[in-house]
Amino acid sequence: MLAAEAAAEKKAEDLVVLDVVATLVITSYFVVATGRNDRQVRTIADQVEDTLRETAGIKPIGREGEREGRWVLLDFGEVVVHVFQPDEREFYRLEKLWADAPRVALPESITGPTQQAEGAPA
Repeated sequence: MLAAEAAAEKKAEDLVVLDVVATLVITSYFVVATGRNDRQVRTIADQVEDTLRETAGIKPIGREGEREGRWVLLDFGEVVVHVFQPDEREFYRLEKLWADAPRVALPESITGPTQQAEGAPA
């Protein structure tokens, strides 16, 4: 998934892609990532936006939270990207809120050797 790859390029942590197509009618995927501080959160969001615009010709429908840099949301229609600082990610717990949504298996090149999607082969 292009958005997850772009986030990984800027050292996003704990990347998760949730397939919410069966649950929501307004989007198909949530990409959830963590940045360590406001600068990294903005940098990750910028990288995702630039990559999708340049590679896929997709511009975001909306972008929110940039000023505070604690949680930036990028809405691309079919894909919504959430980039959190650790405290916000723990507080909002999107993975628990959407626990019924299947996780998309991401390659180790994106997740690193210690992260594996649930049910993905080791």
